[in-house]
Amino acid sequence: MTGELNKKKLSVIMPALNEELNISDAISSTLDAFDSFKIDGEIIVVNDGSFDRTQEFIEQKRKKNSDKIRVIRHEKPMGLGISFWEGVEYAKGNIVVMLPGDNENDPNETLRYYRLLEHVDIVIPFIFNREVRPIFRNILSLIYRVIINTTFLVNFNYTNGTVLYRKSILDGIDHKSSGFFFQTDILIRAVKTGYLFAEVPYKLRKRIGGVSKAVTFPSLIQVIKGYLKLVKDYYSKKDKKQTGNFSSDSLTAIRR
Repeated sequence: MTGELNKKKLSVIMPALNEELNISDAISSTLDAFDSFKIDGEIIVVNDGSFDRTQEFIEQKRKKNSDKIRVIRHEKPMGLGISFWEGVEYAKGNIVVMLPGDNENDPNETLRYYRLLEHVDIVIPFIFNREVRPIFRNILSLIYRVIINTTFLVNFNYTNGTVLYRKSILDGIDHKSSGFFFQTDILIRAVKTGYLFAEVPYKLRKRIGGVSKAVTFPSLIQVIKGYLKLVKDYYSKKDKKQTGNFSSDSLTAIRR
């Protein structure tokens, strides 16, 4: 399987909304990580309606790395979920991961686990240095995690991180949530299908500029709507674990 993974391509989806202070470093560090781990990768930068100099800095990077960087540009903000799914549709890679353009996530911390995809279909990083985030954000994260784990009978450490997926799994998801709940929605649906996964620790960087868009009232409303939709879909099925319908290139299909 090692040889097969070497033949695959990684697509990094990088949403960015007004990240002029961070986007250049986010792109550069991702390109460096490709080299460090010998990964054939591309970056799909999704400029989600930025009105600062984000696009200018993206173009500077693309001119120097036209073979590695592609750009999707929204005239107005469409949201993180829509940006992610548009990136998935645009992706040329067999493996997909989202690394936001705020440069909070060190690509090395995620891509060091790339080879785990020789053994599982999904790699789920969880933050082990939570102290870099405000206490309020950590409290919200804890409450969120308890609700998700209790509702869907899972035991995730974190569901909103830089998850590595086989693209075929994402293509097979029957409902594509477009709000801030989309990452949790994907994981619950995929894991309840029976896909093999691994949780791994990763270190988060402290933001050096810009403001997080995750903890806002509109984001909360999106999360609530997404949660209720998933609860409805999950509990309307007699068999909560719909196994056997795996993508053809998955490790789960081979091992089962």
